[in-house]
Amino acid sequence: MSDRAAAVSRETAETEIDLTLEIDGAGEAEVDTGIAFFDHMLEALATHGLFDLTVQCDGDLEVDDHHTVEDVGIALGEAFDEALGERERIVRYADRRVPLDEAVASVVVDVSGRPRFYFEGTFSQAAVGEMASDMARHFFESLALNAGLTLHAEIEGRNAHHEIEALFKGFARAMDDATRIDERRSGTPSTKGEL
Repeated sequence: MSDRAAAVSRETAETEIDLTLEIDGAGEAEVDTGIAFFDHMLEALATHGLFDLTVQCDGDLEVDDHHTVEDVGIALGEAFDEALGERERIVRYADRRVPLDEAVASVVVDVSGRPRFYFEGTFSQAAVGEMASDMARHFFESLALNAGLTLHAEIEGRNAHHEIEALFKGFARAMDDATRIDERRSGTPSTKGEL
């Protein structure tokens, strides 16, 4: 593993999660959350961000998908935060618009250390497979607040599968851009000297 890697374990009465993240990876993913569509989205995130990601989650799916999706978002956010460390020499800002057929997602990220999340749009169907569509929004909110990101996301389309997948791919591409090392820079990308 590279220096920019993290391993997070999270155990509550609702979920048990083991997650690893390598920012400078090859896009390899091994994911098992018990929610097939969510696994597919996490694999897309790894593939399109070139992050190596493993996620093993045993959640209370007999209740619903909420705790599993939320807690994986929390754990992945913590992993990004840990792997980025002092965030020295990163590009910091990025934005991507990613289409998937009729759907398009816009993602703007600032790896700022200041957690904020803003979302615009509505999903066209209430669920995709066993995952409630709005849990995609909640996943990114949980991730952003725990990774210390300012994240603005927007979706439009007619098919929730496409809308959510475009959102995951857009986030992946924006985070890949924002977390890259800028060879011209020394130190933290801030006039304050720290993020």
